[in-house]
Amino acid sequence: MPRLCPVCDKGFATEAGLNTHIAHHTADSLYSCSQCEKRFATASSLSRHMNMHTGRYRCADCGKCCHGRDDLAVHRRTHSGAKPYECVVCGDRFATSSHLVQHARTHSGHRPFRCGRCDKAFGRSEHLDEHARIHTGEKPYRCSLCDRSFSRSSHFSRHSRQVHGDRRPFECPHCAKLFKRSDHLAEHVRIHTDTRPYSCGHCAETFSRLLQLQRHLLASHADANWFTCFICQMKFISEQDLELHVQRHGTTQPC
Repeated sequence: MPRLCPVCDKGFATEAGLNTHIAHHTADSLYSCSQCEKRFATASSLSRHMNMHTGRYRCADCGKCCHGRDDLAVHRRTHSGAKPYECVVCGDRFATSSHLVQHARTHSGHRPFRCGRCDKAFGRSEHLDEHARIHTGEKPYRCSLCDRSFSRSSHFSRHSRQVHGDRRPFECPHCAKLFKRSDHLAEHVRIHTDTRPYSCGHCAETFSRLLQLQRHLLASHADANWFTCFICQMKFISEQDLELHVQRHGTTQPC
């Protein structure tokens, strides 16, 4: 249960967090902001507040000023759509750890729907259905603008927003070309830096993009021994690469 502040009813996950908050109500608030009328109980609280006035942590996309580096990083996810926190029960993803914690409470009760292949349990049947696609490889959410398909509606929504949306917030520092996703920008920058992280396992050729390596393999090493994913049929030149890929499907054994 959240711990509530007796003054303003704000909730906190830990006793320490609540006590620190209460100090702001009970302290003398000796630290005053020179730009507005707000007062603070600690110098560090005033320092974080002043960042809002100075614009030290300003979002380059919308101009919003944040209290600190971490706050800015969390805010930028509203533009990129990044959701780094994944629920281990149902696979839903969240932009902040606090949202994940709130969501996790929904799984704390009875979970009658159990997967017959990996024994994971779920509180709702639709969550089990979505999870089962990891094993079957089913991808019912198909993009009408390209040939991509997805096993989860959240993944499809993120794809539509990031790939087919109008915003291009990521700018190349070398040629000012704009991109919708940061990983696409990183891939493009290799053209300028001549970085070639993808190497052929059959010859000495190296490439800046994975697609270039795949085309090279098909053109130059079509008769090589391939390792095929039993879920999506994607092919790899080494067993190690295949194992890493299969792990992304959430299983290590053929179905």
